[in-house]
Amino acid sequence: MMTSISSWVPALFFLSIAFTLWYFYKVNGKPFKLVLTLVVYALVQSLLAAYGFYIVTEPTPPRFLFVLLPLISVIILGLLPQGRKWFFQFRDIRRSTFIHGVRIPVEIVLHQLFLAGAIPELMTFEGRNFDILVGISAPIVGFFYFKGFLGDKSLLAWNIVGLFFVMFIVVNAVLSLPTPIQQFAFDQPNMAVLYFPYVLLPVLVVPIVIYTHLSDIIILLKRLRS
Repeated sequence: MMTSISSWVPALFFLSIAFTLWYFYKVNGKPFKLVLTLVVYALVQSLLAAYGFYIVTEPTPPRFLFVLLPLISVIILGLLPQGRKWFFQFRDIRRSTFIHGVRIPVEIVLHQLFLAGAIPELMTFEGRNFDILVGISAPIVGFFYFKGFLGDKSLLAWNIVGLFFVMFIVVNAVLSLPTPIQQFAFDQPNMAVLYFPYVLLPVLVVPIVIYTHLSDIIILLKRLRS
């Protein structure tokens, strides 16, 4: 399945993961233990994928729930009162927007995976995935907010749009998996995320992006109400 993918594609993907983890560490008060936990969790998921655990798609419920449920649980825990106290204290909201620039290389990787037959077209910018617009705008919005040319209301609106786009493609991606709940892309399903290293997209990159959007929205709403 992956033999027709050029070597620069996984290299770009690994760089995207490294950037996401490093920047998350940088704008959240350098939480070493948390980032180390994420790395260990990523290694466990990588081993499962490498040994073919997720390519067995017939069971009900789908084995991919072992990826989705921890993702959802971590995001929910991070938004509970203790988690809010943490990001209110440590989040550098003037710089956190730049993390969403990772969507540019991720979209390039996804397009290459589509050309290789590993994911459906709907998961790319040629299909239903508009995330690249968020990635392109992230450094621009981040720069103008950092310089004070954009206010909290504008950044809040941008984060809401960005959150909608990533959630929209997550739903489409899940429903394109070759599982009993598949609804889309029967001719070319979403296979890549069942394999290493691309399983790390839903394991690391997507939850960090979603969590950053949600927590920044909460911070901005609080600032606007005060």
